[in-house]
Amino acid sequence: MKLVAVASGKGGVGKSTVSLGLARALAGRGRAVGLLDADIYGPDIPVMLGLKQTRELRRWELGRDPRFGRVELEPVDVVGIRVMSVGFLLAEPQMFAMPAMLASVVGRQLIEDVRWGELDYLVIDLPPGTADLQQQLFETMGIAGAIIVVGPQDAAHLDARKLLALLRDANVPVLGAVENMRGLTCPHCGELIDVFPPVADDRSLLREVELLVSVPMDPAFATVEGIPPQFADLAARVEARLA
Repeated sequence: MKLVAVASGKGGVGKSTVSLGLARALAGRGRAVGLLDADIYGPDIPVMLGLKQTRELRRWELGRDPRFGRVELEPVDVVGIRVMSVGFLLAEPQMFAMPAMLASVVGRQLIEDVRWGELDYLVIDLPPGTADLQQQLFETMGIAGAIIVVGPQDAAHLDARKLLALLRDANVPVLGAVENMRGLTCPHCGELIDVFPPVADDRSLLREVELLVSVPMDPAFATVEGIPPQFADLAARVEARLA
């Protein structure tokens, strides 16, 4: 099983959309794929899949239960992939109330203590930023490669370069970048309209990281109907780099 991390320097750039799109496109290529929503403070994958947990979780079992041994979690099979998220364990309005020092333990549990079965790829949708959870996973989990997601804004590229430094320090191979929300297609003439001003050249992540695909702003990407061609291209390029 190859672990592919999808990460971003800041939130709001569409990292979960890219994670879900990549996982579905890999499955569409005949691969056995799991998707882990590791954004423990803001899990969005269940909402994107139309799934909702209404029962609140009152106790979180960490590690091994002395009475029953290893605590294992069952992923959900949906749209051709196996999915696990904190959002399946907590009620939709319930916050993740656990000290930050234990967040990395939860992250490892969601990888190691889930009945994933035989997978070719596990796509990990990480929280944004460079906090303890990301650092622990990068340093200990044998990530095969990471994809950095940015939006077409200076701040997104600036923060992504900080993430790039963390990945390099942890010796995690960087597969490339996905620039999300790159323009809007005019519904009348079909031309691409730039919604944001150009990113300053000295801040651009793309000076250091290869661009894998650009994804335009399109409501269709927020649904699970079909696989947009950009994600099919992304899956092909990810597989080529991990071959």
